[in-house]
Amino acid sequence: MMEKLGLVRNRTRITWLFAVGLALVIAVSQPYWERHPVLEEGLFFFACLLAGIGALGRAWCGVFISGRKDATLVRKGPYAMCRNPLYFFSMLGAVGVGMATETLSIPAVVLLMYAIYYPIVIRSEEKYLAERFGEDFDTYCHEVPCFFPRFSLLRGNEPGDYPVCTRTLRHNLFDTLWFVWLVGLIELLSALQDVGWLPVWWTLY
Repeated sequence: MMEKLGLVRNRTRITWLFAVGLALVIAVSQPYWERHPVLEEGLFFFACLLAGIGALGRAWCGVFISGRKDATLVRKGPYAMCRNPLYFFSMLGAVGVGMATETLSIPAVVLLMYAIYYPIVIRSEEKYLAERFGEDFDTYCHEVPCFFPRFSLLRGNEPGDYPVCTRTLRHNLFDTLWFVWLVGLIELLSALQDVGWLPVWWTLY
């Protein structure tokens, strides 16, 4: 495999450092919108909706790439709609987790991080795929959008039977649960603030 940029090679570590830093900010903050119950609950509803879509989408992607990553050019299922569906659904899930804070600023920060960082990751990975799969990947790029899905392309590209590596799939399915757990963690932090076990240093919009 080609040598990757440090930012790309350490993608998981950087993502977790970002998440921990954001969690520390959330732990000592309160949402401004809690004084507007309809908006507050609306934000939490969309948090659950997006986190759920993100988790299910990542699980769906996992079915199609389990045991095949870097070994073959996958173009079925979600990979028929766009070339990076795993990152697309991860973005939806992460923004959903951000909305669980019942603020607008945290999901905006999450979205900004994705807009700045993940294009670098995608360019690096697609350079590798172009070197590995050559003309087949060029055709794929010409026919399928990079990030935002074109749902019409799914028609005829979702097989009824599809062999998977169950061990890799199990690992991927557990990964998808992080969106659900993080929403629960944010609710726990809010409860700890309500009983005075965590300080509130500032308000987030």
